[in-house]
Amino acid sequence: MPVVNRIKDIRTARGITQVQMAMDLQITRQTITAIENNKYNPSLELALKLVNYFQVSIDEIFELKEADK
Repeated sequence: MPVVNRIKDIRTARGITQVQMAMDLQITRQTITAIENNKYNPSLELALKLVNYFQVSIDEIFELKEADK
């Protein structure tokens, strides 16, 4: 089951750039791009940092999608 996220939606709605978010979280902009494009799932530690960063619940950011049959 793939994990999808709403990080880009939340980030852009708040007017936060990828560069600013990368600096705040001490990760690379490329990592943010990969996560936003669902090419990379963040570690549990980074997922929890994202929850704290946006001050939302984990299910507001991440969703487990059922695989197409």
